[in-house]
Amino acid sequence: MPLSDCKIIDLPKIADPRGNLTFVEGTNHIPFDIKRVFYLYDVPGGEMRAGHSNIYSEQFIIAMSGSFDVIVDDGFDKKTFHLNRAYYGLYLPTNVWREIDNFSSGAVCLVLTSTTYSADDYIREYETFLEAAKKK
Repeated sequence: MPLSDCKIIDLPKIADPRGNLTFVEGTNHIPFDIKRVFYLYDVPGGEMRAGHSNIYSEQFIIAMSGSFDVIVDDGFDKKTFHLNRAYYGLYLPTNVWREIDNFSSGAVCLVLTSTTYSADDYIREYETFLEAAKKK
């Protein structure tokens, strides 16, 4: 997939003096039905998460609290997205290498996916990912 398919998507933001509300509806706000939700938290400073590509699963990543960077790579180019607000997120199509780093203290990374977990969905070795990317 080309990096142009990786994009920030704004979510509805309902402003209220008592606190704002944002919601996500699969196939309405993001281009897939949500099959799984997971989140990363208590990531020690200097640590990196992800470092893989998904063969079948699309993802939508939101910084629920704090901030972090998502580095995406299609095997030819790289791009960094800085996420720091809960009312938008980063859409990642299949077959894109991703790394998440530069976590702020207390950051929470929420990930919505189009599939349930399967170990067969992951390419965890960067060299294997590059070989697959060059064949497309």
